[in-house]
Amino acid sequence: MMFNLKGKTALVTGAARGIGFVSAEKLAENGAAVVLGDINEAQVLESAARLREKGHEAIGVPMDVTDDGSIRNAIELGVGKFGGIDIVVNNAGILSAATIENMQRREWDRVLDVNLSGTFFVIQAALAHLKKSESPRIINISSLTGRNGGFEGSMCYAASKGGVIAITRGMARKLAPFRITVNAICPGSIETDILKGYSPEAVERQKSNILLGRLGRPEEIAAAVCYLASAESAFVTGVTLDVNGGAYMG
Repeated sequence: MMFNLKGKTALVTGAARGIGFVSAEKLAENGAAVVLGDINEAQVLESAARLREKGHEAIGVPMDVTDDGSIRNAIELGVGKFGGIDIVVNNAGILSAATIENMQRREWDRVLDVNLSGTFFVIQAALAHLKKSESPRIINISSLTGRNGGFEGSMCYAASKGGVIAITRGMARKLAPFRITVNAICPGSIETDILKGYSPEAVERQKSNILLGRLGRPEEIAAAVCYLASAESAFVTGVTLDVNGGAYMG
């Protein structure tokens, strides 16, 4: 174990694959019971089953972060199974590559609805349970694009991920009286299916902006998630943690 999360329950959104699944897996490996939420019901059920086959406590639940009823239902299923929620990892997100000239309002609204509003309303729905926890944690997955405006991503994606950083700081201040820590992680370009939205040339351009000269791995984001979920991070709140190979500097 990297960190001891025994007795804790974590809700991870967008957990059927990629960073979300690997984060759920690493939380489970460190002792947490995990609730995997994702809009892809079949895939999230399969992903949770994979964790159970390894001996972990895990359930998969259908979860659309743009639907308040779906959010509440997913949280109720997790609480019903494991008795509470101690850790929320807001990872659900979608990408856009639309240019400024070609952006349609429908696409703009959809990206902000998932990436930004989804983050807020998942926290809102989980808050009553977090307040009952002895060591409540909220971990929001933002992006390098939210820090610097991005290189290849669209303005709606940049706006959504910048907004995640803003509400992370605001909620860290407002929820501190309840001992709830709220932090954000800003991944750079990570080896996941989401990069399939970019051309090979665009991916190479992204790599050229990374000081360490390579793409990140989902496990490296998951390690940061586990730290921020742990007792070792109890005095850390309102932080934006860059895990992007130095791309923010570049």
